[in-house]
Amino acid sequence: MKRYITEICEKEIINLRDGIRLGCPCDIEIEAETGRLTALIVSDRGKLLGDRGEQLRISWEHVQVIGDDTILVDIERPPEYKGKKQNNKLLSGLFREG
Repeated sequence: MKRYITEICEKEIINLRDGIRLGCPCDIEIEAETGRLTALIVSDRGKLLGDRGEQLRISWEHVQVIGDDTILVDIERPPEYKGKKQNNKLLSGLFREG
């Protein structure tokens, strides 16, 4: 199945470990020699040109599923990266330990 960069950048990234919305990709990292996608870059600032804010690099190996509206990843989220603040309680309630 083909995916386009513009499609990927419109999807919300959710961490499977804690159910937290990390945001949408603002950039991608590509290996120049092979053209292989190596990481998604997420910013807590949004998609404004030149407004990088705090960034989180998600290695492509941690991407579990790319769905219609979301990208599910499995990462240990750094405590300093806050991600999206809205609805985090709702989503984290869906993923319970045990």
